[in-house]
This record gives sequence, structure tokens and C-alpha cells, in this order.
Amino acid sequence: MSRIIIEAENLTYTYSEGLPGANTALKDVCLKIEEGEFLGIIGHTGSGKSTLIQHFNGLLKPSSGRVLIDGEDIWADKSKLRGFRFRVGLVFQYPEYQLFEETVEKDISFGPKNMGLPEKETEKRVKDALRFVGLTEAVLGMSPFDLSGGQKRRVAIAGVLAMDPEVLILDEPAAGLDPAGRSEILGQIKQYHKERKNTVIIVSHSMEDIAKYASKVLVIKNGEIYACDAVQEIFKMSDALEGMGLSIPVVTKIMLELSRRGFDVDSSAFTTENAVRSLLSLLKAEGVKRC
Repeated sequence: MSRIIIEAENLTYTYSEGLPGANTALKDVCLKIEEGEFLGIIGHTGSGKSTLIQHFNGLLKPSSGRVLIDGEDIWADKSKLRGFRFRVGLVFQYPEYQLFEETVEKDISFGPKNMGLPEKETEKRVKDALRFVGLTEAVLGMSPFDLSGGQKRRVAIAGVLAMDPEVLILDEPAAGLDPAGRSEILGQIKQYHKERKNTVIIVSHSMEDIAKYASKVLVIKNGEIYACDAVQEIFKMSDALEGMGLSIPVVTKIMLELSRRGFDVDSSAFTTENAVRSLLSLLKAEGVKRC
């Protein structure tokens, strides 16, 4: 049986609780995330995605319900909260805005030093984190503010990776990047997951990104879990997703349309590779029929 690394039990959160204009962002959320999963979280703007992930490392405290890390309620003993935040690393949207140290090395090593790690271990983690985000040691002595936008993003992500969290959470990690930059950043995160086997959670508005990199998808609608399943099962619900204002991958739209027109293809194909295999199979079958 797989180990449950994060669990939400009847999690409810209300902003400005008890005040005029109070807004309940999460409603009785129950969720289990397994160790080693690569989970994508999708939902319309204001659905509660960012509120949910901020509960996973204790940045927000539930109005009611519980969040458990490895079976332990993170708010049961406030003295342990700091430790949980090291175990669950959160990269905010546009994390480069949080860079503040004089050099790249100091910025990336800030977390490990606060964990009380020895100098040699900190140095090792900084170098490992640089490798995962595709930067060389040549940038260590540079000011992070002299780097390009994409390099700043990588340094900010490296600062969280250097803490070697059991769970890595990224809120729109490719936001604002061009297609090449998106592909590089997300590819590096995928490689990190492959090598480290840690749990990775990505919040994204891009269905293409979720389809390509995640293995499981959580759909949030109006603060509640609408669905949580394997990628191919989620994208079968194309009408429902589009009804929420979520655009399914273009390749899935094409395959659905072909299916509607009577072609025997995999209408749940969500990557180009899946679609090509399905189309080749169709062409082979059609060729046999003609013979």
C-alpha cells in the first residue's frame, strides 16, 4: 500500500472569517496525496487552488478540519510547524520577486543554513539544486538581480530544492515564460521528480503542461474537489472542464472531434505521442480493411 504523504480531512478555510465580506475559499475538502506522485492541480481563477496548497505547509491554518503530513496534524503542536515547512517546499508564482540576497549562492543556501545544516552539506545541496534547474556554478558569485528573468526563476526554484523537501509544490512555475522557457523549466522539474522520487505538485492553468508532465490531476471547482484521477480519465470530461472555463489540450480536442465524426480513435489522448499512436493504429486498420 502506498504511503500517504499529505492528507486533508474536511478542510474548510474562510478569509476574513466573522467579518463582513467573509469568503469561504475551501469547503470540506478531503484529499489524499501519495508519496512520489506528480500531481497537477487545475481550476478556474478563484477556485481555491492557491489557498489549498498554502495549507499544505502551514502558511494558512484551517478554519476547520485538519491537514496531515505523513499522518501527523501539522497544527497539533506549533513548535513543529517550522519543521513541516522544511519538509513541504512551496514555490510561489513569480518566485523571482522573493530574491533578496547579495549573491546567487547566498540566496540558494539561505534555506539549508536555516535548517542548521553543516557547511559542506549546504554547499553540496546548492550545487545539486543548480544542476536540477540547469544553471552552472559560474552564477554563484553573481547578484541574482543581474540575471535574466528565466535565470532568476531558476535560482528561486533552486532555493527551495536546496532544502530537499519531501514534497515540492509549485504555483504556476512557468507563468510569463516563452514556450522554450516553459519547456525547459517544466522539463527540469520532471527530471527532478524522476531522479529524486519526491512528491511534486504543480498548479497550472495550462492543460497542455498538466497533460505532458503530471500523472494525476486534481480539479477544484468553487472551493470543492470536483474530480481527482489519472490524467487520461480527467481529460475524458472535456465538456465539464470547458464548462468551468478550462481549456483541454488541443490534441484532445482534435481526437474528440475525430471520434464524433465516426473515426475509431482514442478520444482521451492527451499528448501528441498518444494521438500519433492512435492515428497510426487507425490507419493500419483501415489499410487492412481496404485490402
